[in-house]
Amino acid sequence: MSEVECLIVDIAQARLDASAALEFVSDPGFGGITMFVGRVRDLNHGRSVLGVSYDMFDPLALKVFERACAEAAALVGPRIRTYVAHAKGRLAVGDLAVVVAAGTPHRDEAFRACRTLIEVVKHQAPIWKQEHYVDGDSVWSEGCSLCAAPDPGHTHSHEH
Repeated sequence: MSEVECLIVDIAQARLDASAALEFVSDPGFGGITMFVGRVRDLNHGRSVLGVSYDMFDPLALKVFERACAEAAALVGPRIRTYVAHAKGRLAVGDLAVVVAAGTPHRDEAFRACRTLIEVVKHQAPIWKQEHYVDGDSVWSEGCSLCAAPDPGHTHSHEH
């Protein structure tokens, strides 16, 4: 019964829609619905942020999104709906960058599934972020888009 929705949203065409995620993962038999929404923040490492640009290799990113959904289903069982969407292009402060959601019969399953979704996306998807600062400077963030695995002992920060 596992149902999956994986999207790359070109922000020149549309914006991420958290309500679409909620609608997709909802089911009358699901008592647990969880969602993580990542937004562009205005300050990072003490620097004022104007916005960010995301780029990605779409075919591989979609495969990673689908793998994240499969891992979530393997973790909690087949009664699950999962949703993963990530923005591509330039975003302003406050814009939605990523939305992941999971619907399951129970809350614990939904929380575990949602955590799995965001961790796999953050650690394995080929997504690159360039921060644009108020002072005119811009920097490509050091992320971990191609880490071997989302290890619980993972030590570097994802505050980028």
